[in-house]
Amino acid sequence: MPLFRLSERMEFPPAWLARSDGLLCIGGDLCAKRLVLAYRNGIFPWFSNSEPILWWSPDPRLVLYPSKIKVSKSLKKTIRKACFSIRINTAFEQTIAACSQPRQDKPQGTWLVDEMIDAYITLHQMGIAHSVEAWQGDRLAGGLYGVSLGKTFFGESMFSLVPNASKVALVALAQELHSRRFHMIDCQVTSGHLLRMGAQEITRDLFLDILDHSVDEPVPDSLWRAGRHLFPHCNPKASPSSFAHAV
Repeated sequence: MPLFRLSERMEFPPAWLARSDGLLCIGGDLCAKRLVLAYRNGIFPWFSNSEPILWWSPDPRLVLYPSKIKVSKSLKKTIRKACFSIRINTAFEQTIAACSQPRQDKPQGTWLVDEMIDAYITLHQMGIAHSVEAWQGDRLAGGLYGVSLGKTFFGESMFSLVPNASKVALVALAQELHSRRFHMIDCQVTSGHLLRMGAQEITRDLFLDILDHSVDEPVPDSLWRAGRHLFPHCNPKASPSSFAHAV
């Protein structure tokens, strides 16, 4: 497949034209309008400081159906101990800054360059990007952030300063989104720890079909109200969504 170069026009080539590695196009900018258009079409930016803006739509796509979240025995113990207070949107900038820090398993650097951070902060100020944070007292111990459009949550990155902090935040988010009848959490590309937590690979065609059905569904403003507390449960007893049955 060819690699497309974006112009100033606010448009993307169809996601199914991506190369075998998932790369679809290059260039453009990270303005809010373009980012939202990208997510609505199953496309996301991912690049490093040494690269131009790269846009991706991989096949297969890793997703987590909220009803399918898996809680290990050790994680259940952590949740029972109530080690963390899980809150929404109280420290978005602190969360994304923590996610941008190089990790021991990725010493080469981060894809969350300053341009990306600024773009997602703008989306947060518009009520489109959100953080889910795990706190220990006044200390931010871990968390995650992502983009929410309709009843799909596009997970972007997680971090933990305390073991299991981001996992508890993800469990709390998945259970909350299941109760709100969200269809999926987009995890983008495959990783071992997300597979162990119940994520699964689906075809790009199925991903785009679910997205088309969910991206315009209404969601109450109260869901993402800053300061809301989420309460993870050890044994979620949720029935699979209709899309989960179809996989």
